[in-house]
Amino acid sequence: MRLTEFVVREAILPDIQASSKSDAISQMVASLKNAGKIRPADEEAIIGAIQKREELGSTGIGRGVAVPHTKHPSAESIIATVAICHDGLDFESLDGGDVFILFLLVSPPERPGDHLRGLETITRHLKSDDFCNFLKQSTTQDQVWELLQEADDH
Repeated sequence: MRLTEFVVREAILPDIQASSKSDAISQMVASLKNAGKIRPADEEAIIGAIQKREELGSTGIGRGVAVPHTKHPSAESIIATVAICHDGLDFESLDGGDVFILFLLVSPPERPGDHLRGLETITRHLKSDDFCNFLKQSTTQDQVWELLQEADDH
């Protein structure tokens, strides 16, 4: 699975200004709504589902990265967005460090394999120091998108 198959280019937030973990999640879900990938009526339910998942354990997986995710019946296919928080954000990460790169993933409940493949694709690329360093330096949607395309090609 390729990042550019499910990351919504128009929803990328290259300079998110979030005051908290829940604020970042809300802004990222809103970006998917604004890109036309989530119905406005489903926005709050999706935010709630992601926050409920966070209560089980932070998706701040360490190394400055978080991958909040959920399965939701309103999702017709697997979708994701990326946010870059240049100042860092307390995401209650497993390593205690701030988060700079966030990938938010929403997928249909009846397609758990897609959800797992999406998470695996994201985490595989996030293991690359170069990929993370370049993402952290990105300041535009186009720059982030180009990095996703390059990652897909390697």
